[in-house]
Amino acid sequence: MTVSATTESTQITDQEVFASHEGGKLSVETTMPLDSKRALSIAYTPGVAQVSRAIADDPGKHATHTWASRLVAVVSDGTAVLGLGNIGAAASLPVMEGKSALFREFGGLNSIPLVLDTTDVDEIVETLVRLRPSFGAVNLEDIAAPRCFELEQKVIEALDCPVMHDDQHGTAVVVLAALTNAATLTGRQFKDMRVVVAGAGSAGIAIADILLARGIGDVILTDSRGIIHRDRTDLTPIKAEYAAKTNTTHVVGGIADALEDADALVGVSSSKICEEDVARMKEEAIIFALSNPDPEVMPDVAARHAAVVATGRSDFPNQINNVLAFPGIFRGALDAGARRITAEMKLAAAEAIAELAQDKLSPDYIVPSPLDPRVGPAVAHAVALASQPAQG
Repeated sequence: MTVSATTESTQITDQEVFASHEGGKLSVETTMPLDSKRALSIAYTPGVAQVSRAIADDPGKHATHTWASRLVAVVSDGTAVLGLGNIGAAASLPVMEGKSALFREFGGLNSIPLVLDTTDVDEIVETLVRLRPSFGAVNLEDIAAPRCFELEQKVIEALDCPVMHDDQHGTAVVVLAALTNAATLTGRQFKDMRVVVAGAGSAGIAIADILLARGIGDVILTDSRGIIHRDRTDLTPIKAEYAAKTNTTHVVGGIADALEDADALVGVSSSKICEEDVARMKEEAIIFALSNPDPEVMPDVAARHAAVVATGRSDFPNQINNVLAFPGIFRGALDAGARRITAEMKLAAAEAIAELAQDKLSPDYIVPSPLDPRVGPAVAHAVALASQPAQG
């Protein structure tokens, strides 16, 4: 198998980047003209007072006569931004603006970035509780592990609206979709597969969780100190939890030991994996090296030992990109009036993404393009259907 970069140029200059971001990437536009005294009277005073009185008398009108019920708050504390790490709230804002733009473009949802100058979990929760009348859903973004796990859970418990940490669950959904089709191409059944997840941060834990939920036979998690297993005494509480339900064959050691006879590798760490180690995998292996911009193992090297290769980059085939998942997941949840984003909804999203690639399935095409216009509506529809039993 040969993996080469795509021919479409992705070269950009610093001047182009800074010019496009100057003044920010978002704007607010009205949905009605404000070109006459009559229009002003309807949109603002005195007409708007009638709507405010109506909401005060009937809080249900807040959902139908403001934008809040269709507005996603993109929330970050700037502690784990892209591959840049803890750069702070202000420096994270361009990324959150970009996320909001993606919600609009691929999900048809209004979105507003909120970067918070605190890393205290309870302060962030309290802030969002106080702001709750202003939005209809919360996308947590670029929040460092292990704090992100506690924060997501507390925000979910505190708010009566859809909440999701995309770095965890968006990644996991797209990985599951890609692995579904890669398994089909290589003639594998999930129940018989051993999958190594290299990296036990927010994405790695969520990937392990969704793979176990989908019926993968065995998942082995690794971190910077080696394989996660139940006899290790240096594990965080969340890693200890997953040590108890992964690695059923009790493998110990490092990444080389984990990859021995493994069917698939999913890399979500900044570490490098040498060719000798991936050569230990089974024939016709599956390798998703998702660290960006530098994959754990470069695609041309991975292809010497794998039948299917994916990365997080746009200049190679099979880009595992969260934009395939999160716009449709939130759109479907809001369309259905769901108060939670459940495990069933994430599984439905993964299935919908996988199905869109199955008509042209090949080693270089296991997920649709992020620009495929079918993706957002298909995911939203699947998520809305899956939400029905969970509503209320």
